[in-house]
Amino acid sequence: MASILPGRYAIIGERGASQTMLEPDRVSRTGAPAKGRCRLAEQGFKPSNCSTWYLGRRVAACKVTLGWEGDTPYRLIKSAHLSRPEHYFSIYQSGCNWSCKKCHSWEFTQYADGDWVSPADIARMAKEYAQVVTYTEPRERVTSFHALDLCRCCGTCVQLGYALVDEGGNPVYRPYLFKTGRRSELCPRRLEPEQILLSPQGFGPARNIIAFTGGDLACQPEFYARSADEIKKLGEGLWVLFETNGYGLTPQNLDLFRSAGIDAFWLDIKAYDGEVHRSLTGAANDRILRLPEEILRRDFVLEVLSLYIPGWVETDQIEKIASLLAGIDREIPFTILAFFPQYQMKSVPSLTVEQMVSAYQAAKASGLVNVRLGNVGVFVKSEGDYRYLAGAAPGAF
Repeated sequence: MASILPGRYAIIGERGASQTMLEPDRVSRTGAPAKGRCRLAEQGFKPSNCSTWYLGRRVAACKVTLGWEGDTPYRLIKSAHLSRPEHYFSIYQSGCNWSCKKCHSWEFTQYADGDWVSPADIARMAKEYAQVVTYTEPRERVTSFHALDLCRCCGTCVQLGYALVDEGGNPVYRPYLFKTGRRSELCPRRLEPEQILLSPQGFGPARNIIAFTGGDLACQPEFYARSADEIKKLGEGLWVLFETNGYGLTPQNLDLFRSAGIDAFWLDIKAYDGEVHRSLTGAANDRILRLPEEILRRDFVLEVLSLYIPGWVETDQIEKIASLLAGIDREIPFTILAFFPQYQMKSVPSLTVEQMVSAYQAAKASGLVNVRLGNVGVFVKSEGDYRYLAGAAPGAF
């Protein structure tokens, strides 16, 4: 047997908060920041387009997907499980401080949906996950970018089987993985089959990273700071990563996150052009473009991702973002993700392999060392596309 399925880590468990917290008007906020006050405005920053659908109307996300019981913050969490291809434990949050036209998680970021979870609940899930970690990363590799160095999620080296076991006199089939003795041609060959697990999103290892993803309420920092602090207190060697649009990463909040133990940020830079950015997200990007330097100055690990959107964010803007990053640190990992039609951008056409290769080459020409293309299956549609990509951008995937 190679590795059993980590089934009990597939979704969040029982929450600690009461059902009444699903009704935001009844949430107790004793000891919490004053109700109705924007934390960004308190720090002198402009609020963004941060409303979320709740009971048929748009309400500020911090009012319907963040709550308090006494002095304990709770966050509305849609799910939490070992994600692919990132190979880490992802906590999917409902509600966001942006309303992006292209949101890959719009079903629960733009609609309040999930279970109420406290920092103590996050720590409990992290402790359970720590028991199934199969690969330990150093802090400098606390990124999604480095996951593909380990495993391409193909499942060639293992196969799913079912064993008949006796449980209290009842025969039950239980899933398990066994070694096949084979490997894919693209396998990095850095792992043994015993390190591969099957999660709700596919095969791969379990790295020692806990990530907050989905919606983003970094502008309300206490939940994240306390969760990171609780995770670090476990002493399980877990790193904490925050996937963020950056709008809530004020200097004050960054300092709080650093002291609390957050290790890394995956920063989405949606566009370089300010008007395009505002049209895509409802928010300005002047502070976002200054963030890479602010983040690195505080000794966080940083990776950046930008989405190539035909007619919106193309090679010219990708090149400017890459040049900005290269001027700060040429080693910053940068992923150019391929757009596919979704949510409010269903009419935008899919892109071609030639467009993605052009963006990749421009990013590399800027001086960045670590550049990759993501969502390869979106734009590589034939063997000819694959051969072209492999020849024109051999380090891109």
